[in-house]
Amino acid sequence: MAEIEIYTSPWCPFCIAAKRLLDNKGLAYKEIDVTMKSGARQEMVERAGGNRKVPQIFVDGEHLGDCEDIMALEADGELDARLGLGG
Repeated sequence: MAEIEIYTSPWCPFCIAAKRLLDNKGLAYKEIDVTMKSGARQEMVERAGGNRKVPQIFVDGEHLGDCEDIMALEADGELDARLGLGG
């Protein structure tokens, strides 16, 4: 199974939507709250190529993007394959 990491902040509607999508697929993920973990936001920005908005989603270390990006992948039928679900 793919290792999924998602950088989030509390009460972010896009974070909630992205996590709901992953939850609906039955996937486990590591959530990193950028407001609670020291240095997490800077780490996220560096890993995400300068993207500052949350959420930022990574699969097996590869940056997939933000909520809009994974929703677009889902709409195009490409997200399952990127998540290692073989779909």
